[in-house]
Amino acid sequence: MIAFEEQLAAFTETIERDLGRGALTFPTVFSLSLRVMKLSEDPSVSIEEIARLVRTDPVLSAKVLRAANSVLLNPSQKEISSVSKALNRIGSTTFRCLIFAAAAEQVARDQRTKRMRVLASELWAHSVDVDSWCYATAKVLKICSPDTALMTGLMSKVGQFYLLAMASKFPALDDHLLKFAHFVSLWEGPVRQSMLQAFELPTVIVEAINAGHDRPMVATQPASLAEVLTFAEHAAQTANPLTRLLGVEQTRVPTAQLSEANGAKSFEAIVRAATATRDEILTLLAGHK
Repeated sequence: MIAFEEQLAAFTETIERDLGRGALTFPTVFSLSLRVMKLSEDPSVSIEEIARLVRTDPVLSAKVLRAANSVLLNPSQKEISSVSKALNRIGSTTFRCLIFAAAAEQVARDQRTKRMRVLASELWAHSVDVDSWCYATAKVLKICSPDTALMTGLMSKVGQFYLLAMASKFPALDDHLLKFAHFVSLWEGPVRQSMLQAFELPTVIVEAINAGHDRPMVATQPASLAEVLTFAEHAAQTANPLTRLLGVEQTRVPTAQLSEANGAKSFEAIVRAATATRDEILTLLAGHK
């Protein structure tokens, strides 16, 4: 208990200090992500320069190649084995999504203790589940760009992933996961805001994440990006392990709670229409559905 309290206090001091000076200390996994993302947005940088940096991250390289060879992005199924050619194939928006997806997955791999590794892996599984439903729901309902919805889903858990990444420096936190979950719930909001600012995401995505965070499910068909995010949280087949530890469950909404009044589709009707696309995106992000 003493080690836990000491390390939690040290972690709290680190977060308070970094937020106070307006700049988080980025773990290596997010530093590389931010560097690659900034490089990809610079029109003076060539595809080959970006590819060289991508190759330094085996997880990101694998995701880029898998995406470029997916049926969704490569219907001709002509195999692509070069990272630079793969980047040309998938486009900048999908690439930005894959950058963060790879970083989030690496957070789980970098954990030093078994219980934290399981926690991070479960958060990763929940995150890509939600992300995939965001894309598929936006595509089915034609509310907004599916790519924008995908990025919104991916970045909605950025505060939780950052805190888990930093927690690898404090192994004693593994001893009391419930207290750690309370710690995350306390600091996730401020950390998320700082991370969203660092990644310089479009205002529409930031506003949707802020509006959709912990938002209750509405009894009408989603009509905005924030509502797509909320719908995806409820459609997800996996639970967020951090909220589950706190006794909060996101469950699928009974059909009766999302009626078909005025031509709107029910919850289950939207899920049925979106499932095939959701599975394709989940395979693209995680390698399985």
